[in-house]
Amino acid sequence: MFVIVFTACRIFDTWIDNTNLPLTLAETSTEVLDRNGKLLRAYPVGTGLRRLAVQPAEVDPRFLEMLLRYEDKRFHSHAGVDPIALLRAAGQALWNTRAVSGGSTLTMQVARLLEDGTTGRWAGKLRQMRMALALERRLSKDQILTLYLTHAPYGGAAEGIRAAAYSWFGKEPGRLTPAEAALLVALPQSPERRRPDRFPEAASKARDRVLARMQRQGILTEEQARTARQTPLPHRMAAFPRLAPHLADRVKAAQPGQRQIRLTIDRQIQAQMQHLAAEAVRAGGERLSAALIAADHQTGEVLALVGSPGYADAQRRGFVDMTQAIRSPGSTLKPLVYGLAFDQGLAHPETLIHDGPADFAGYAPQNFDGAFRGDIRVREALQQSLNIPVVKLTQELGPARLMASLRAGGAAPELPGGAPGLALSLGGVGISLQDMVQLYAGLAAGGQGPRLRMVQGAAPQPAGRLISPEAAWQVGDILRGLPVPAGARRGTIAYKTGTSYGHRDAWAIGWDGRHTVGVWMGRADGTPVPGIFGGDLAAPVLFEAFGRLKPVLEPLPPPPPATLIVSSAELPQPLQRFRPRDAVFSAPADAPELIFPPDGARLALDSGGLTLKLRGGTAPFLVLANGRPVLAGQRQREFPVPSPGPGFSSLVIIDGAGRSDRVDLRID
Repeated sequence: MFVIVFTACRIFDTWIDNTNLPLTLAETSTEVLDRNGKLLRAYPVGTGLRRLAVQPAEVDPRFLEMLLRYEDKRFHSHAGVDPIALLRAAGQALWNTRAVSGGSTLTMQVARLLEDGTTGRWAGKLRQMRMALALERRLSKDQILTLYLTHAPYGGAAEGIRAAAYSWFGKEPGRLTPAEAALLVALPQSPERRRPDRFPEAASKARDRVLARMQRQGILTEEQARTARQTPLPHRMAAFPRLAPHLADRVKAAQPGQRQIRLTIDRQIQAQMQHLAAEAVRAGGERLSAALIAADHQTGEVLALVGSPGYADAQRRGFVDMTQAIRSPGSTLKPLVYGLAFDQGLAHPETLIHDGPADFAGYAPQNFDGAFRGDIRVREALQQSLNIPVVKLTQELGPARLMASLRAGGAAPELPGGAPGLALSLGGVGISLQDMVQLYAGLAAGGQGPRLRMVQGAAPQPAGRLISPEAAWQVGDILRGLPVPAGARRGTIAYKTGTSYGHRDAWAIGWDGRHTVGVWMGRADGTPVPGIFGGDLAAPVLFEAFGRLKPVLEPLPPPPPATLIVSSAELPQPLQRFRPRDAVFSAPADAPELIFPPDGARLALDSGGLTLKLRGGTAPFLVLANGRPVLAGQRQREFPVPSPGPGFSSLVIIDGAGRSDRVDLRID
């Protein structure tokens, strides 16, 4: 008899050991987490299932206790099959002539889930028993429980306890109320027929049965059970988090196969900024888009990145990540030009510079309003975002040097074609919002900051130096003096706005003592938005972003010790007024200039004489025609002179200070 029993046991053991088990390492969703480990986005697996990796330690202990008490109270003592439970189920079925309770252990349920099959009748039960016994031999109890928590169905596309907690309650399963835990215990038994959004009555009855048993077993008090029964059921499945979706797509593509990616993003700040972007475009038409980046310029960590107001908004092309789009920066590059000029000794914030008509080899820029201010301090020229002064500085620096500085600062500007020209400083280059924030973070960090980074664990790397600490402080000191939107406090943020040609892009980028924020607004397809300006549209969003980023702004830094802080009159003589490097060979800025007739003109003979038009100079004026005086003591700047007659002639104008200008012309 012993031999027969021994032989039967050996055969049974061999039969169990030879069980072919399905794969236990099922694919789980790729999760993108924030800096604190909170879920930003989870990508579906298979045919759209949400299956998130989980460990028992991450789940509410009371839920685990309720689960085991309800489904398999001898889970930790049986070998995969619970004979007592099977006998009880069989006895109840015989007594009631129908199945009243199941005898499946949690391990048998895991076997069915892994096999993705149905229980069936006897054949199905036997198959599950064999697989359960094999699982218990090869895995620990904790591993089996983990498989159940990962694979149990909870209705819809939710598979596993974490997906269920997010789908039904919008949170992680680490802390569940008794009502929530009871519903999640009951759902896997019939996940579609007990869905609370579709069959609330069935869901309520199933939940209440779990609560009643937990009360009888002393897991819940009578008051806890009564409160849980009165708790409303969720009436719909909650959407999974979709925070920083554009950045999540980017890092997922860059790290294929990585199941968990932790970013530097702060989930709470990201949610605030996404909401702000959606608010900002609401009144601007269905095609208006926006993008925003908030970064810590001391560490380089990006805390929020909003690629569009709505990832799924087709009207606004929300799927396009506008933080990466190449756009014209408008006037937002001007601070860097001034900073480079300060470094090169070309100017100081208190230097006088002339804002008047200028021609740079055929390129004649105009100010935005078409007006000229005459002599003006460099500080005011930047604050008023005048075009002619910054082009003068760009010419002295050289557009190639400006491009090199952009690249050294961590940006990747794109030229529309050919070599860089003077229009570069007015927005004649393509650059992304992310690169603009990188450049401004360098200014905010004293002329050289860290490279922006979005993934936790990436080693901090410095960007190249843009300008000196002294020049960076001077730029910030100028920009902190700009007028601010209504209700904002002046002097707390150094910022600059910009509007690209044709009103296609509105920008506002700024910093306080710790953070740099950049805002872009426009249309994703690049078409104009009539009437948009960076100051009107983007600047209020910038200041609101700082308000949502933190309750109190951090003060801007004090000037470095070597910073020259004096008035215009106290500046060294070469810095009191801006003059080009070759000014010694050029006429003074206020020298007289014959603007009509122009040099080389060909005019028809007129018996009434010629009309001359002057610019600059000091009255009275003397006019020479072919070396002979034809008019003296003239104080007007537009006046007639006798015609010098047919043929080639020269006209010379001499002002009261002895300065002159000459034109050659031909009269037929």
